[in-house]
Amino acid sequence: MQTGAVSCFVKTVPDRCRVCYTCVRECPAKAIRITDGQAQIIGERCIGCGNCVQVCSQGAKQGVSTIHEAEHLLASGDKVAAMLAPSFTAEFQADYDFRVLVGMVRALGFDLVTEVGFGADLVAERYQRLYAQSKRRSHIATMCPAVVGFVERYVPGMIGALAPIVSPMIAMARALRHIHGPETRIVFIGPCLGKKLEAADANVAGEVDVVLTFAELRTLLEARGIGPQNSVPADFDPPAPNLGALFSLSRGFLQTSGIEEDLTTNDVVAAYGKERFIAAMEDLSQGILESTLLEILFCNGCVMGAGMTTKEPLFQRRTRVSNYVRYRLANFDKERWNGWVNRFAGLDLERRYTAKTQILPPPPRPELEAILKRMGKIKVQDELNCGACGYHTCREHAAAIFAGFAESEMCLPYAIGELQKTVSELSRSNDQLRSTQEQLMHSERLASMGQLAAGIAHELNNPLGVVLMYAHLLKDEAGENSSYTKDLGLIAEQADRCKRIVADLLNFARENKVLLQSVVIEELVRKAVAAVPAPDNISVAIVCEHKHSHGEMDPEQITQVLTNLIANAYAAMPNGGRLTLGTRDDGDHILFDVQDTGCGIPAEHRSRLFQPFFTTKQIGKGTGLGLAVSYGIVKMHRGAITVETNADPSQGPTGTKFTIALPRVARSERLE
Repeated sequence: MQTGAVSCFVKTVPDRCRVCYTCVRECPAKAIRITDGQAQIIGERCIGCGNCVQVCSQGAKQGVSTIHEAEHLLASGDKVAAMLAPSFTAEFQADYDFRVLVGMVRALGFDLVTEVGFGADLVAERYQRLYAQSKRRSHIATMCPAVVGFVERYVPGMIGALAPIVSPMIAMARALRHIHGPETRIVFIGPCLGKKLEAADANVAGEVDVVLTFAELRTLLEARGIGPQNSVPADFDPPAPNLGALFSLSRGFLQTSGIEEDLTTNDVVAAYGKERFIAAMEDLSQGILESTLLEILFCNGCVMGAGMTTKEPLFQRRTRVSNYVRYRLANFDKERWNGWVNRFAGLDLERRYTAKTQILPPPPRPELEAILKRMGKIKVQDELNCGACGYHTCREHAAAIFAGFAESEMCLPYAIGELQKTVSELSRSNDQLRSTQEQLMHSERLASMGQLAAGIAHELNNPLGVVLMYAHLLKDEAGENSSYTKDLGLIAEQADRCKRIVADLLNFARENKVLLQSVVIEELVRKAVAAVPAPDNISVAIVCEHKHSHGEMDPEQITQVLTNLIANAYAAMPNGGRLTLGTRDDGDHILFDVQDTGCGIPAEHRSRLFQPFFTTKQIGKGTGLGLAVSYGIVKMHRGAITVETNADPSQGPTGTKFTIALPRVARSERLE
């Protein structure tokens, strides 16, 4: 990739991007678009600060490598010079003496290895002149490419304040070509991804051929197998710097330029770090900050650049740079340095800047409000401005959604709300599935038992009819005074009972259909109570509390269910009691309550209540099919039947309460 071939030097590794929005939150230019949960760099908005690379704990953001371009340049046969940024000691001094490092870089095939610190000396001298001549005009120092990129894109009205002086990198490249000829190829090696963006800028295109970070230099040395053992230590090629090597430290530029930051005059202001950098730019653009020279660095000095690999803390890195500069100054040849500086007195170190405006127009208010509403932010109080999405405010996030840079799901409160809705829906679906599963299992049991019952009923019905017929014939022939009359009557009675049991079996086995009708609920209840006369020692109360007079159901089948429950309630109160049959509404359901004050159902029987042929009645008193059939009818109505019971007097009044919940408005088609 040749300089100027791409507009963005940061890439996303999709498999590592975990949708944490840290990069969005930490990007001063908001140059990151979230699409389908993936954070992608928007090249034209990127200022090259590399902050996203530094803050991504998963390594999902990585600098685009230009190692291949450097290797191609080294293999070209042209004279190639390597320029090391002043912060090289902060990166390498813990591993190598600077002479060893220079030898290793030469072993890669570079013809020259120089220090950009001398270019910083040249730039510092130009700033001295600018400062002396511009007491009534504000200038922004332009050593940091992220600052330049930010002004060009987001504060284009301040382009005129950018100092028309090249960075030390460009200054050193021009100086080397002045010495060694215009055909010399230049590779800059430094701590900053932004330098790649600077080298690709059309206003200085071709000045630097390739930019490598210190991390890429380490990779290249390792790939070539170059180390102290197979390289020859050497010093840097001239010209050597003076104080320019301090440029990598905060306020190093001011010290090198001989410009003092006087807090009493506020004539010179230095701001370092992302937060201060943005605040200073805003204040300067609004006229709040009035100063002749504003030195701004995106990082806390270039020693903290995104292209470094060292994990040492800031002040450890500062110490390494300071120690190196102090060592160099102890052996500094000022006369020779002056000679070099005079040699470049006429060197052109000016440059121009171009507006690359990326300021987004504010979205129309209706669209903005619609986006906020979609995220559940109806009132101002709903705008929590928590920053979890990566934007400072909910409205800033909404504007980014409108611009296509963000997604609603980035809003944590919104995502939690949607998750809760999903969990609630899944819970309802799970309940419905469980109910359907229970219904299917019960239906399977009923079907299998029904097949057996139908077979038995079919085989027994005819012989029982014959027995009953002949029993009545014999009884009629014997007459009233025969000794056999009583026995024949007993035979007929029991045969008739067997016929009723067989009829119940056939009813159980029959596949009934639900025929929905609009039913007056109170009439249905009174009809069911009238169908089963109460014993003399039992009182009956009907309590109708339903708000809707009508409901959709099969009246015959629901009457059958109610009469079964009423009959069971009477049977549970042999010594008398009270039956209460109530109706009420519960949302979209009608509820029927059948409550008695009887003996209750023992705990060991409760799990088997709706099983076919299970009964607690005495032999001959019941078939055990009533509740099973009732359960099936309720389920075919897409309803539910529940029971509350107490059989232990020590726990309170005994009794049982069955509750049937049926949809008030059912489906209009016939339910199978």
